[in-house]
Amino acid sequence: MTDKVVVITGASSGIGKALAFEMARRKARLSLAARNVQELEKIKSEIDSHSVDVMVHKTDVSVEKDCKDLIERTMEHFGRIDVLINNAGISMRATLEDMDIEVFRKVIDVNLFGAVYCTKYALPHLLKAKGSVVGVSSIAGYVGLPARTAYSSSKYGLQGFLDALRTENRKTGLHVLVACPGYTESNIRKKALDASGKSQDESPLKEDKIMSAATVASEITKAIEERKRTLTLTTEGKLAVFLSKFFPSFIEGMVFKKVTSEPGSPIRLK
Repeated sequence: MTDKVVVITGASSGIGKALAFEMARRKARLSLAARNVQELEKIKSEIDSHSVDVMVHKTDVSVEKDCKDLIERTMEHFGRIDVLINNAGISMRATLEDMDIEVFRKVIDVNLFGAVYCTKYALPHLLKAKGSVVGVSSIAGYVGLPARTAYSSSKYGLQGFLDALRTENRKTGLHVLVACPGYTESNIRKKALDASGKSQDESPLKEDKIMSAATVASEITKAIEERKRTLTLTTEGKLAVFLSKFFPSFIEGMVFKKVTSEPGSPIRLK
């Protein structure tokens, strides 16, 4: 990754932040994007010790103009783009019956359209560099999660978008990676939207018992270097993907049981 220009969305926390440090350790040049520019500046200050060039840009990926501006500023600063990591994302936790439809729309706008916007504007530069487009997806892009209908829909959509993009560019040299980390230590569950669109402010999981964001960042970076098509992490995640292909009814039952046993599960058993 030495001297490669890497754009990372959602870089202010979680996997995005860990990716910024992992890429800096490998001497990549970084364009970091997120809504929380104060956190980005803190990260930039910490990364300065690695002696790599870093720029930050306040970006709401659900806004097309923000994504276009991010890519244009990156090109103005670096003159090229080698890797785009579509990492920005939000989650939700509510049944479709109870959910305000605006919650569904917001999740799709961030998780799917955010990746579409950034990829669309970065694509000419990535094609020139024969670079990489990465989508940080989820096991929820393979297995429909109850009480996460909007989230699963966005991740299924993201994976379909990237799979089609890969096929479309079979002869151009563009590399497309779909990365599905499984449950990872991050703030995404604490910030997950409830039925009304407010952050739930707590995680239903024991965050210290699951894969670290640093481990995920290292695995994603290696997958980019090896130009892999897909990356699925955690034993639970790999098993879920396998079972969903051959035993869909069984995995649906297992997932339903897991979600309904979560503290404060939105699913009411009747």
